[in-house]
Amino acid sequence: MEIIGTVTANQPLLVMAVHLEAEALFAETKGDKRESDLPVLLTGMGKVNAALSVATVLARGPHPSEIINLGTAGGLHPGLTGTHTIGTVLQHDLDSDALFRITGLVTGPPLLVGDPDGPTLATGDSFIADEVTRDRLAVHASLVDMEGYAVAAAAQAAGVPVRLVKHVSDDASEQAGMTWQQSVAECARSLAAWVAENVPR
Repeated sequence: MEIIGTVTANQPLLVMAVHLEAEALFAETKGDKRESDLPVLLTGMGKVNAALSVATVLARGPHPSEIINLGTAGGLHPGLTGTHTIGTVLQHDLDSDALFRITGLVTGPPLLVGDPDGPTLATGDSFIADEVTRDRLAVHASLVDMEGYAVAAAAQAAGVPVRLVKHVSDDASEQAGMTWQQSVAECARSLAAWVAENVPR
């Protein structure tokens, strides 16, 4: 976990997994110091890192005006490209139905984080890079990532507004890892452009 800048009550907190996705947000500075005009939390990859990082920052306070989770995502439908503001996020690696049958309790339900008609994001602790898994997930979602649900759950538990914004980096096929590496710099620029256009300072 790394925080760049200072979290304040009158500004959003930008939450991203890794520096490669955030690179375009940082101003050119002298030496090794990185600066952004909005605070940035780098959580590390995966649901546990994301949930722990966001929960830790919110527990310390102050709460930001909102949390905006920016990052890359695999596209689950052919031809899906660009930047998307998520409507609903779910966990694709949690068998909620089986847990309900066993316990009678609803565990990890989908979370509404935007326009109900917006795209659905599936979050899980696996980098999706095979067509069989991609096609299975595509029945319920348009995009797949590794942190979105955890960020949203931690923010909502603390009563902090949250938005998830994802840029398509790959098509979740066998070439997804290579495609992500080749596209992440351009994805970072697109996410920074979205912030410049949609987040007031």
